[in-house]
Amino acid sequence: MTEYSAVHIQVLEGLEAVRKRPGMYVGSTGERGLHDLLYEALAPAAEAVLLGRASRIDVALTADGGARVAHDGRPEDELPRRLTTCWTPPPPTGSRVSVSFFAVDLFVVNALSTRLTVVEHRDGVAVHHAYARGELADGPTETGPTDRTGTAITFHPDPEIFETTSFDHDTVAERLHELAFLNRELDITLTDERTTPPRTERFHHPAGLADFTTHLGGDPTATLTVETTDEHMGGTLDVALSWTGHGGVRCYANSRRTGGGTHLEGFRDGLTAALNRPDLPAGLTAVVSVKLDDPNYLGCTRDMLANHPVRARTAAAVHRAVEAWLAEHPAPAPA
Repeated sequence: MTEYSAVHIQVLEGLEAVRKRPGMYVGSTGERGLHDLLYEALAPAAEAVLLGRASRIDVALTADGGARVAHDGRPEDELPRRLTTCWTPPPPTGSRVSVSFFAVDLFVVNALSTRLTVVEHRDGVAVHHAYARGELADGPTETGPTDRTGTAITFHPDPEIFETTSFDHDTVAERLHELAFLNRELDITLTDERTTPPRTERFHHPAGLADFTTHLGGDPTATLTVETTDEHMGGTLDVALSWTGHGGVRCYANSRRTGGGTHLEGFRDGLTAALNRPDLPAGLTAVVSVKLDDPNYLGCTRDMLANHPVRARTAAAVHRAVEAWLAEHPAPAPA
């Protein structure tokens, strides 16, 4: 038997680690991982809007097989570091959003792309820099004067890494639409430049989860909403429910869909207690969203929220809101 010792251990770091084991960073080299790469590129733009540094996001599926994410806010000073260093910045206080599944930041997008270009508009000057498989290839170079602010990142997924490099329009549109429902501040435009003429959609829902339940089949004239900030659970709770429709109950933690957990358990506890019944009413359509400073999950798939205070605080908030709604509406909630 060949002896195995510490000298046989291979330590991979930086670009080499990401390119050698891409599944550890984006989940897979299939379609799911490809789309998560796009959501990683979207995350900084979403942060900028949610923190008040930008007002809109433009996403494009480019005709040459790439993707572009742009926002109209001032470029962040840390952008070059985020692109070239295997470093994940701390979540910016106030955003509490997980656009992507793994939250591994722009370095991974850069590492898994054949080329990535950045155009920054700041202080009256447009600056261009380009990368090839994670390495700086050109710039930064000033390319002329500008009268606006903003950042545009265009990347092309590496066919040596991914089984497919073709983004699915409907998959991307569904996720962007979902994010706009869950974060009413977001104003996102998706343009598919691969079609003739280009196909453009806008996702913006100032009514938030109330619009989401309507989209899922709920009655917009009979929708109950709950919105609260609770320091005891370390975040915010946002709930919308309609007694009609058959959309079921969807739950999210920091804007990422979960299979269940303490937020769903709390919602069930509060609703059934207010209705004085052991189960949820048939035909219920609801969305439960919590945004936490420190979300904890069960298992490697991070599919079940595990923060213990969330259950009791969600139950109490839902119980109060439903009782108040029932007191104002003489007709009972559907069975």
